[in-house]
Amino acid sequence: MLKDKVAIVTGASSGIGYASARLFAQQGARVVVAARRKVELDALVSEIKKSGGQAIALAGDVRDEEHAKALVALAVSHFGGLDIAFNNAGSSGEMAPVPDLSVGGWRDTIDTNLTSAFLGAKYQVPAMIERGGGSILFTSSFVGNTVGFPGSSAYAAAKAGVVGLTKVLAAEFGAKGIRANAILPGGTDTPANHANAPGAPDGTREFIEGLHALKRLAQPEEIAQSALHLVSDASSFVTGVALLVDGGVSINRT
Repeated sequence: MLKDKVAIVTGASSGIGYASARLFAQQGARVVVAARRKVELDALVSEIKKSGGQAIALAGDVRDEEHAKALVALAVSHFGGLDIAFNNAGSSGEMAPVPDLSVGGWRDTIDTNLTSAFLGAKYQVPAMIERGGGSILFTSSFVGNTVGFPGSSAYAAAKAGVVGLTKVLAAEFGAKGIRANAILPGGTDTPANHANAPGAPDGTREFIEGLHALKRLAQPEEIAQSALHLVSDASSFVTGVALLVDGGVSINRT
């Protein structure tokens, strides 16, 4: 599905990013993977190469403009261009009621989830225009877009902002052949989600599962399949969409 495409995947050292980078490579993409943890990135690159794929890693902080610029430059210099960007990196950040949330915690969460998305797109769009078009995908969340959880104000605001950014990019660059979409996962079976369930002080797996109509967590590979669809030509007439892949968490009230 992605033969001869060049893709960037951020937050690729674990979870959804890891599964997506691996899947994109299996589907023929040449992948630039990014995250803060170099050891895990190198292991991912090794795994992709052993399976016959092509990948290169660049460790860094998605909040850093120079890192965002360098990722695109690496894709162009190493693989010849950029067709796909999955801006997946993010974090729940500091969780507290609004009066108790620190200003530093607010800013860090906004930067990690929203400013990073802006920085990615800022440099990805021109590179895609050079190729005649491309597909940008962001990881947002049902939190802030369909429901609100106490203590998640910064995260909710950031993830709602990601959807707004997605829609504006789709409108601004559709005529240039660029599609922009967002994916809104539900609870996914990763260590981070186990520890940071909204409204669950103990972060129990049972609590998180119970929020979903399907009464289970997603596997990262399930979210990756939806990401693959949105970045591929299978969704060539889809842009400006915020796709819920949430196991019914946004509609479940039991």
